[in-house]
Amino acid sequence: MLNTHSSIEKLRWIMQQLRDPHTGCPWDSKQTFASIVPYTIEEAYEVADAIESGNMEEVKDELADLLFQVIFYAQLGQEQDHFDFESIAQHLIEKLIRRHPHVFDKKIQLSEDELNTQWNAIKSQERLHKSVVSDNSILADIPSGMAPLIRAQKIQQKCAKVGFDWKELHGVVDKIYEEIDEVLVEVNAPQVKEDAIEEEIGDLLFAVVNLARHTKVNAETALVKANRKFEQRFRLLEQHFFQKGQDISSRSEQELEDVWQQVKVQLKT
Repeated sequence: MLNTHSSIEKLRWIMQQLRDPHTGCPWDSKQTFASIVPYTIEEAYEVADAIESGNMEEVKDELADLLFQVIFYAQLGQEQDHFDFESIAQHLIEKLIRRHPHVFDKKIQLSEDELNTQWNAIKSQERLHKSVVSDNSILADIPSGMAPLIRAQKIQQKCAKVGFDWKELHGVVDKIYEEIDEVLVEVNAPQVKEDAIEEEIGDLLFAVVNLARHTKVNAETALVKANRKFEQRFRLLEQHFFQKGQDISSRSEQELEDVWQQVKVQLKT
């Protein structure tokens, strides 16, 4: 019987058994760093979804799945002599203490603005030590693989810290109208170019994310909720016609709109 001193140790042992090339799980044993990235991203979104639902048992379950991803990466790192779980944990400990001197050095008392300046200075120093080729840009530590909406908002936040930002909300809104006009110019051009339309719609999306940021809204969360709301409404729309034995695809545009408005009222009440 395995003698474990903690749940983490037992998790690490289980992961080793799953990865055993002879007696382990065929699926787990063939995975690589690259192959499990999509699952890691999926698990992170499922954690967010569980938190949004307010079901704490579900949150615990999804956090467990996310922790499994960390254990998996740690095992892969250990097998390839890059790192193990202990070195990951130690790295995190050192980083947290280094980034929070105002907490762990009781002599330091800083205002909120001073804390923000200190944080940026520490991050800048970390980038200099980390990079073989020096990249001093404030955008250097934004992952290229980050979800596009989140990355757009992160880029804007970073730029705003050095003053590259709209000072008033009307400037942000005006920019959105400007981008809509530019989309329509390309859509209505004598010779339509799909890549030009795509570029202008990208600019429009970026501008809308900027509006979200200026109004203290997380663009990713807002879109998740909008998706959920639309799906709920559309399912009720489908149900309306299904109960009547009618094919939704054969309904007129006006009939669909009428039922859609009914559904919106129904959900509000």
